[in-house]
Amino acid sequence: MIKLRKKQWLIVLMVILLTACGFKLRGQISALPFQSMYVNAPDGHSIGIQMERMIKTSSTTKLAPSPSEADATLDIISATNQRAILSLSGGGRVRDFNLIYRVIYRVLDKNGVEIVPNTEIALTRILPFLDAQIVAKEHEEALLVKDMQNDALQQIIWRLSAYKAPVSESKQ
Repeated sequence: MIKLRKKQWLIVLMVILLTACGFKLRGQISALPFQSMYVNAPDGHSIGIQMERMIKTSSTTKLAPSPSEADATLDIISATNQRAILSLSGGGRVRDFNLIYRVIYRVLDKNGVEIVPNTEIALTRILPFLDAQIVAKEHEEALLVKDMQNDALQQIIWRLSAYKAPVSESKQ
């Protein structure tokens, strides 16, 4: 009987601690401030398709078939990934790589005026490396790059959802 009460108190304490720390599930992104949006991305790169998919599933913003029919154009200028040696062993072999994923984007209004200037998002991940596991590490690297791409797209969506159009000054 006493153990049951201790368990109940422990559960209540855990619930209180979780709610007190501010933990909450990520949930849906608030609506983008544009009725319609066109996504322009570099040819041959999947980032444009992924961004369109995120906009369709996470907001009420409609995708426009051309920039002239959109309230805003998301122009993804570049999306690159790099691999740099982070550390070497005593024998001169690579122990860790630093994976870097960079996205540069801007947003134009329907008149072609830049409303969000060129903005860069750079993400990094560390990839431990062993010569004996080359194939596995190549697969792990591909997964990390895909994860960084998804993180970058999520950051772009969050930043766009926080965008507030400047209030135009009224002439008196």
